[in-house]
Amino acid sequence: MKLDKLIAVSGLPGIFRMAANRNNGLIIEDVATGKRQFAASRSHQFTPLESIAIYTDDGESIELKHVFRNMLQQMEDNPPLEANAPSQDLREYFEDILPNYDKNRVSASDIKKVIKWFNYLNDCGLLSEEAESADSSEEEE
Repeated sequence: MKLDKLIAVSGLPGIFRMAANRNNGLIIEDVATGKRQFAASRSHQFTPLESIAIYTDDGESIELKHVFRNMLQQMEDNPPLEANAPSQDLREYFEDILPNYDKNRVSASDIKKVIKWFNYLNDCGLLSEEAESADSSEEEE
């Protein structure tokens, strides 16, 4: 699961791949359609998915790729909820996925966003056990 080239862009739905960098913004490519467009840095903020982490009770945080891996491993027994599910249900689901997440610092909207991103990337075929095992072997070398 490689999140290093994937970004979330404020004001635009979905996840994008950075295609090129320009002085005044980025050329981004939609992961699902492959369609490219220019996103100006004046009107958008860019957040790399690999830099996102979820707060935990012990004062640390866990990387998004580890949360996605947990969701992927539990997908058969505990499939992801719809992002528009009630807040309490979202929190219960997320507690199953990440038992030690900080309930005070992680809001329901954060959980919705993680679920939306997971479903989007999974539908596009970017999340898989094979990709995860390839990534872990690269990290070990």
